[in-house]
Amino acid sequence: MIVSPHRHARGKGLDSQGYIRREGALGLVPDAFRPVVTAARERLPVVFGARMTSAYLYGSIPRGTARVGRSDLDLLVALSEEPTEGDRDSARDLGDTLDGEFPQIDGVGTLLFSRARLVSDLERYDLGWFVACLCTPLLGEDLADGLPRYRPDSRLARETNGDLALHLPRWRSRISEALTEEARRGLVRGISRHLVRTGFTLVMPRWNGWTSDLGEMADAFAAYYPERAARMRAAAVCGYEPHGDPAVLRAYVDDLGPWLAEEYARVHGVKAPRPQPGP
Repeated sequence: MIVSPHRHARGKGLDSQGYIRREGALGLVPDAFRPVVTAARERLPVVFGARMTSAYLYGSIPRGTARVGRSDLDLLVALSEEPTEGDRDSARDLGDTLDGEFPQIDGVGTLLFSRARLVSDLERYDLGWFVACLCTPLLGEDLADGLPRYRPDSRLARETNGDLALHLPRWRSRISEALTEEARRGLVRGISRHLVRTGFTLVMPRWNGWTSDLGEMADAFAAYYPERAARMRAAAVCGYEPHGDPAVLRAYVDDLGPWLAEEYARVHGVKAPRPQPGP
């Protein structure tokens, strides 16, 4: 069993009726991170103006498990129309400013989507679920009010992570371009987390619960796929403490990733296709 830096008992993340409880709350934000959350709340309306309909926190900071100097600030912003490249540039600029101003965070990531997409039928069991269950309201309307409640079932598994096969060629390309230790370390962190979360949602309906803790995810997976347990637990460790070993990255895209994509499709099917972005 992995003892992660965030491990603490919260049950299996379900309410008394078997629905996934919304994780995170502003009241759980650690004191060290409250100034950066306040700054984000004050500056987001300046950046996006009336086009911003909602803003959320997600990740370790609203879950209360963030580590000073190690955790990043994760934001999701809903806009009244599709985000533009200018919007993405503005979000990056805001993130860079906050990252430079507040040493308690290690980077800022901001997801931008139109409000219409977040509440669409196509995204109801992916981005919609993400907003309703994994995001903490920060500003504006809470889109969760118009979304369903979610159980940890096969439909949710399919629509959240049933597209792993599409990620593998992209990862291979990025790995071939990662020429520095720092670049590889970032890839190890991101791909490790993606694979562990996919491994967890593969078994989520049988495990019958939800957790965002990588160690718990790997342990849940290990109960059903003991022959792959060591590799998944190692990936969970790398998700918290990444290194830049190229052999790990190769193993992800040549072994664990392809196997997991095939098994996922066999068990849950493939995620509904999304429209391809234009040129």
